[in-house]
Amino acid sequence: MTVTSELSYFTSTDGDLAYRDLGTGDLVVLVHSGFADHRVFDEQIPALVSAGYRVVAPDVRGHGFSANASKPFRWADDLGGLLRRLDAGPAVLVGLCMGSAVVTDTVLEYPGLVRAVAVCGAGTSAFAYADPWTLERAGESARMLAAGDLDGWVEAFGRNAAGPHRTVDDVAPDVVRRLREMAAHTLSKHTAGEKDWLTPLADPWSRVPEIAVPVLAVHGALDASDAIAMADRLAHTVPDGRSVTIEDVGHYPNMEKPEQFNEILLDFLRTL
Repeated sequence: MTVTSELSYFTSTDGDLAYRDLGTGDLVVLVHSGFADHRVFDEQIPALVSAGYRVVAPDVRGHGFSANASKPFRWADDLGGLLRRLDAGPAVLVGLCMGSAVVTDTVLEYPGLVRAVAVCGAGTSAFAYADPWTLERAGESARMLAAGDLDGWVEAFGRNAAGPHRTVDDVAPDVVRRLREMAAHTLSKHTAGEKDWLTPLADPWSRVPEIAVPVLAVHGALDASDAIAMADRLAHTVPDGRSVTIEDVGHYPNMEKPEQFNEILLDFLRTL
């Protein structure tokens, strides 16, 4: 395990996976949204460290500063391997959008490594989309990538922060800028038409009732209905689940209203 410019690297079976590791105390792991990286949580990391927690924020394989895949892999195995290497006791796993799927896969596959889960913007790794806004955004993204319009794709990616009920002008410019910068960096790691090596879990929703740890779902009230519904479904299906809504924000409530998001997360941690 080496450390370079605040990043540590876990040598996995398929390349080095990057993560930030700060603070001391009970372990909280923050897993970012798709096309972003650990910097999504720049406002959460210092708040949690100040509250007495050890915080680890990894870059998911193929994102940020982590290696791309060169063979089949599972999110749960990558995060489970990191947790075992850290050897810091059961962790609280916090996921944003894609990160919600990563942490849910991990608690299903490695329950002994997890003491609680918080999700935002998604539920399990079996994503289900029907909202017209979400489907249109996905279609637009696919068309731009197919056409090689990478600049257009990055510009459009920033609009995801607004959600279906606002325009991008309603979102703080710094939030949009940061999202675009992270997405551009992740996109630059990949080539058109490359193989997707991710191996999904089979029917994770059928296993959700097995999750025996507390689960919190945090919603941005202005997020797409699909995102809210998936997180809510997770919280309502587990034996010990609850949900909280943050008003006037979309898919990235931790970036738009970090102080409120941090207090909700800290309140949840204090109950464990």
